[in-house]
Amino acid sequence: QLQACGGGLVQAGGSLRLSCAAPGTILSVFRDDVMAWYRQTPGKERELVAVTAPGGTTNYADSVRGRFTISRINTKKAVALQMNNLKPDDTAIYYCNLKRGAVTYWGQGTLVTVSS
Repeated sequence: QLQACGGGLVQAGGSLRLSCAAPGTILSVFRDDVMAWYRQTPGKERELVAVTAPGGTTNYADSVRGRFTISRINTKKAVALQMNNLKPDDTAIYYCNLKRGAVTYWGQGTLVTVSS
């Protein structure tokens, strides 16, 4: 349902761009979906990183605000997460999330590793 990509290894201060597509979704339906990125590290709960609502409203975790930007690309039925000035604490598996009414979908996760 969701296809995420873009993770990798980067030095502190560097940038990465994650993307997540929902190719099987009808565009008119995707426009009403809430899209988000979460991340998780071993032993910790999955935490919300950034979210974008159908009208384009966005919100961010305090730890990434000003460094990360979430954007939805409705024509491609996709959402991107631009991550700048990465820090070692950003190291995690990042998951794409789609909420459609009462139903939630998760992507397979993509690993981001930030070296110091």
